[in-house]
Amino acid sequence: MADVNRGNRPLSPHLTIYRPQLTSMTSILTRITGNALLVAALLIVWWFLAAATGPEAFATADAVITSWFGDLVMALSVWALWYHALAGVRHLIWDTGRGLEVPVAEKLGLAVIGGSLVLTLITLVAV
Repeated sequence: MADVNRGNRPLSPHLTIYRPQLTSMTSILTRITGNALLVAALLIVWWFLAAATGPEAFATADAVITSWFGDLVMALSVWALWYHALAGVRHLIWDTGRGLEVPVAEKLGLAVIGGSLVLTLITLVAV
């Protein structure tokens, strides 16, 4: 017999009861940083192409990349690069079957976040 209450129940997981987990958020952020790095790579390619094109094109590209907005984009790109690299290492650890327990996985997620911030600061200070 058909379930007559089926239409009254929320879909699972419903937005009103779902609590985002650290591991899911760091996984989503890994995908976002991967796509953001493509945008930064396109800016760098534009800068190189402008340098090969001529002084006027290079002056325009250089003005954009060395502006406050360009500095912000490049600094965030450094963070995204470190974050994406450390998250990749975390996934390699998981591929070996280690670190899959919830407490360990959450510690690895916090390590990726903290490590990427520390390595970004070291990189920006060194430059």
